[in-house]
Amino acid sequence: MTITFLGTGTSHGVPRIGCNCDVCTSTDTRNQRYRCSLLIRHQGLAILIDTAPEFRLQAIRAHINHLDALFYTHSHADHINGIDDVRVFTHSKALDVYGPPQVLADIASRFSYALKNTHAGSPQLNLKDVDSRGVTIGNLLFIPIPLVHGRSEVFGYRIGKFAYLTDCKEIPPSSVKMLKGVETVVLDALRFETHPTHMSIDEAIDAAVHIGAKTTYFTHLNHRIDHQKLQSSLPPSFIVAYDGLTVSI
Repeated sequence: MTITFLGTGTSHGVPRIGCNCDVCTSTDTRNQRYRCSLLIRHQGLAILIDTAPEFRLQAIRAHINHLDALFYTHSHADHINGIDDVRVFTHSKALDVYGPPQVLADIASRFSYALKNTHAGSPQLNLKDVDSRGVTIGNLLFIPIPLVHGRSEVFGYRIGKFAYLTDCKEIPPSSVKMLKGVETVVLDALRFETHPTHMSIDEAIDAAVHIGAKTTYFTHLNHRIDHQKLQSSLPPSFIVAYDGLTVSI
């Protein structure tokens, strides 16, 4: 299985509009961050987690030519507003879409035209509940991991010994138990300072240690995080993800 970080930035993206800070004006391409989406490829399957507003550009860059399923973590705009651009993958059949109940309700309300299966110019989506025991795509089992992210209903996902946990402030004890045996984890690590709904760098490090992962990738980074400076300050088991990074799991 391979994972590709299609986007690793926070809701503003990096560069941030109107900002002239050192990171926003950096020539290091690892400091240029689309909003968060993740692509999983395995034995010919392509599974997407979240559709960032830049999904069209992400898909072109990653040479995505088909999708077999789409999972959502939550329905904030920076994770869902690229939904229209999956339409090119739904010409022959509707795409199965999974997520928390509130996400499915939000899609049905905000993008109702995508559920009518009547217009070739619209995405054709099948909304499906995520069973707490998981959803099997091919021979991959996607297990939803409940997370705390303000008032939003948020899922992370565990696939084998890999877990993707973006947009969270806390991982409840019951969810930590569900992560037992995970060796590679992707964690929300917004900034150095604390934040009411996202993990700081230090909080993400503590969470990774608590989970017991061997390798941790940081994502959902804001415009105060310089890739090289942060990476050089971390132990080798902690890796600052960047757009386009592909990892074999």
